[in-house]
Amino acid sequence: MSVEIQMEKIPQAAAFKAGNPVARIGWRLETGIRWLTEVAAAGLVVAEVLLLFANVFYRYALHDPLVWGDELASLLFIWLAMLGSVIALRRGEHMRLTTFIARLAPPRRAFADTFGAVVVIAFILVLLQPAWEYTTEEWAITSAALEISNAFRVAAISVGLSLMLAISVARLMERASARHFCVSVLVVAGVAALLYVAKAAMTAFGNWNLVLFFVVGVVFMIVIGVPIMVAFGLSTVAYLTTVTSTPMLVVVGRMDEGMSGLILLAIPLFVFLGALIEAMGMANAMIRFLASLIGHLRGGLSYVLIGAIYLVSGISGSKAADMAAVAPALFPEMKKRGEDENELVAMLSASGAMSETIPPSLVLITIGSVTGVSISALFTGGFMPAVVGAMAMAAVVWFKNRRKDTHGVARAAPRDVGRAFLIALPALALPFVIRAAVVEGIATATEVASVGVAYTFVAGLVFYRCFDWKRLYPMLVSTASLSGAILIIIGCATAMAWALTQSGFSRQLAELMSAAPGGPAGFLVISAVAFVLLGSFLEGIPAIVLFGPLLFPVARTMGINEVHYAMVAVFAMGLGLFAPPFGVGFYAACAIAKVDPDGAMKRVWPYLGALFVALLILVAVPWVSVGFLPAA
Repeated sequence: MSVEIQMEKIPQAAAFKAGNPVARIGWRLETGIRWLTEVAAAGLVVAEVLLLFANVFYRYALHDPLVWGDELASLLFIWLAMLGSVIALRRGEHMRLTTFIARLAPPRRAFADTFGAVVVIAFILVLLQPAWEYTTEEWAITSAALEISNAFRVAAISVGLSLMLAISVARLMERASARHFCVSVLVVAGVAALLYVAKAAMTAFGNWNLVLFFVVGVVFMIVIGVPIMVAFGLSTVAYLTTVTSTPMLVVVGRMDEGMSGLILLAIPLFVFLGALIEAMGMANAMIRFLASLIGHLRGGLSYVLIGAIYLVSGISGSKAADMAAVAPALFPEMKKRGEDENELVAMLSASGAMSETIPPSLVLITIGSVTGVSISALFTGGFMPAVVGAMAMAAVVWFKNRRKDTHGVARAAPRDVGRAFLIALPALALPFVIRAAVVEGIATATEVASVGVAYTFVAGLVFYRCFDWKRLYPMLVSTASLSGAILIIIGCATAMAWALTQSGFSRQLAELMSAAPGGPAGFLVISAVAFVLLGSFLEGIPAIVLFGPLLFPVARTMGINEVHYAMVAVFAMGLGLFAPPFGVGFYAACAIAKVDPDGAMKRVWPYLGALFVALLILVAVPWVSVGFLPAA
């Protein structure tokens, strides 16, 4: 997640009145691409949900599996990922860090936005011709069940890159000044020329080049607000072009490999499921029940906030969406009871960190995809670490509210609690339906979200009856956008991880961390600290894709249970993600609640301190993560 600072928009009417033909052409180009991509992507989300649910129904109910189902799902999936990436680029929803550029004066911020757009264009231009060449080479490969050329699937990459290039150019035509554009092009071209001239000299530096490209280069691009996927991808391209003779066709192939894992199809489905839960009124029903049950206690609504985040977390794929579903339902009543808004945001932010391991977390799905760890085992292991985090936060809430006057706060009558429970029961059952579908073999981890979507539609329409059908299309488009932003990061990070592996860095890292003092315990502690730092700058998904393939084999060789290691890594990244001053999750919580970060920053530290203690417990007590796993 990121706190987005959008480029200053030029209103359509102003552009026409000013007689700016360049801006007018850019606006028309962007509008055409908008309708083309959004309608197609919305249709693909619906098609994937229906196809995967049909797979479950035919296999489990009719015992007649659709042999072509997975192939068709894979073909549609990469098109959904690339069109979603285009939509995310147009809407400014690609993951990026804007903490630093937000502090710039408007003219400098405008230049930073223009420079970032030129960097994006440079990255796309480098890969565009190899992407079309990759499509041509895949023409000879035929799928087993559908018996069609694989070129129809991988063409999504080249088409997507072409549309992203068109969007980037259209944005510059609409919004960038000629001076900013020319300076940006000269800087980017100058850096490229410098790398070309210094190619021979840099090759002699060996793996010290990794520091230049994958530390200095990546950090610089992230700091100036370049999308994380471009920071990963362009650093990889620059390294391979300058230091090796690897053709760019290989980079496109690695991106395809990273985005094509069928298990990742769970990402758009769970994103859509999360939006559906909120739109159907199910999230609000769960919150009302918790409030009636414990809202009368000292700090009762604070406990409700923690419990509500626990219940809705992990499904939407966006912590911002989780927090946005809970905050409007609870904050007004909490303010009526005298709660300070800074305290509320501090609790909201820390609750987001606490709940990172709760299934069906997209980070857990990503770990399973890139490391081979069982998704079912990760889902099972994710509940208790969050319980430990929730208990640590509850201890802070109790301590802060132990002398609070609750006079005038009425306790809900047992009848009202029972009524709220019955109303919330269909919503409360959803996590159990999802888990049972996986454990009982009804659906795979990829397909289970389609079961959840079907259940939510039926339960929402039958029991809650508050769904506005006008919200469906925007939900589908938003699902495609968020999914595309996540998946293209995975693709670029996969290419980057491949480059690091080929350089020998993974072997050196394994040797270094294996020699850490303290054996497995020391390795766990070092990993926890490293993932806290990573979480401060990166979302969990790109960090896991980049470092998971490097570190999980080391943990395995040291005898550390992979589920235990995964929980430590995810919990630590969540802590970093919501820890100021760098954690972008913290600023997202402030934005949702419309609160100044400076005030909330002073209140969040006790909660983060409690979560750090919970992290130490996870490191020291493997049972918390693996105690409920079935015996091998």
